[in-house]
Amino acid sequence: MDDEEIKYFVRIRNTDLDGTKTVQIALTGIKGIGHHTSRTITALAGVDPHAILGKLDDETIGRIAEAVETYSEHVPEWMANRPRDVYTGKTRHQLGADLTMAIEDDINRMRKMRCYRGVRHETGQKVRGQRTKSTGRTGMTVGVRRKKD
Repeated sequence: MDDEEIKYFVRIRNTDLDGTKTVQIALTGIKGIGHHTSRTITALAGVDPHAILGKLDDETIGRIAEAVETYSEHVPEWMANRPRDVYTGKTRHQLGADLTMAIEDDINRMRKMRCYRGVRHETGQKVRGQRTKSTGRTGMTVGVRRKKD
């Protein structure tokens, strides 16, 4: 293919990916896929991770899309983003809107059971044990006001 025939947008998993980037970097545009996962997907699909995504033919893009769909079946449990799902008990790797909904459901479940993390989410405070004395002070007045003479 010539430079004139590049596809600027490639649609995989209901997401428009940048066709001018390499396959490995472009796949990170899908929520739930990072650098390590994208590298694994390119290996599963048998595609060069440094190839430009927009210059690939439709058959190769189809192989990439299939590798994205069947990712959790080909990798160990620790590489999936939802190992031992709470509701099904199965290992799944969720992407895009499914991942967003799953995270919201998890936070709502923690709020309902009134666990520590749920309460922290509810009040808008830090959840993972960070210090809060000097950081995260949003919504309050900043600075010192001088007393008028």
